[in-house]
Amino acid sequence: QVQLVESGGGLVQPGGSLRLSCVASGFTFSSYSMSWYRQTPGKERELAATISKFGGSTNYADSVKGRFTISRDNAKNTVYLQMNSLKPEDTAVYYCNAELRMWNYWGQGTQVTVSS
Repeated sequence: QVQLVESGGGLVQPGGSLRLSCVASGFTFSSYSMSWYRQTPGKERELAATISKFGGSTNYADSVKGRFTISRDNAKNTVYLQMNSLKPEDTAVYYCNAELRMWNYWGQGTQVTVSS
């Protein structure tokens, strides 16, 4: 059974940091590119960051570039999103995604709220 389980969300003040984790099971993690998406009510889910299957390539949305860092540990079947200098507009539900050709898996999401 495929599972992606996110953790690490919460309430943080503007300028603060959070580290999200996503633990995968039920598929060959190292064969999949991994991404973090985020979504706010009434808006489409948007891509925040992507990392290639061995971590050699990363891409970021312009809105998070320079503040967020995506990484992965294939030995632990885990992908991370380090979020620094958080802004209120980063408030969203963050979803972990695994993609390989036609296979696409999602986690249940973790809420990140940036507020003073």
